[in-house]
Amino acid sequence: MSSDYEAIKTEIQGMVDRETRAWDTKDLDLLMTLWHEDMVWPWPEDAYAHDPIRWKLVQGKFDYDRWKSGWKKLFDTHQLIHNKRITQKIEVSQEGDGAFAVVDIDTLWESRDGKQQHWHGRVCKVYTKVAKEWKIIMHTGALDYTLCKKKE
Repeated sequence: MSSDYEAIKTEIQGMVDRETRAWDTKDLDLLMTLWHEDMVWPWPEDAYAHDPIRWKLVQGKFDYDRWKSGWKKLFDTHQLIHNKRITQKIEVSQEGDGAFAVVDIDTLWESRDGKQQHWHGRVCKVYTKVAKEWKIIMHTGALDYTLCKKKE
């Protein structure tokens, strides 16, 4: 692979790390810099809903004020117990203008009344190059693939 490819992979890992830092520190301003204006984020009804027929669009297309308000509500009402993320793969388009990262996440939030919200599984974060910066344009919800068998 070319050095450009490796440089882009480093940039994408930097995006994953920035997002992780935003969740860890509940930094709304940092979090809001990650999304592309056309971002859409489908969520499975549970970690085993691999068939997208069971997915939902909880927030709709990115809207700065609506999304910021939603994340602020989460941050104000929940404590972050842990946020573990491991990048498994980064793929870059041949043209160097698109990429995705496969990331295993284990993020646990707890509300004041003790109810837990657990984001656990594998996600795919899809990036597009806009001018000179990367933005997340699509993101899957967390899915559990432990029962899937690798084809040999």
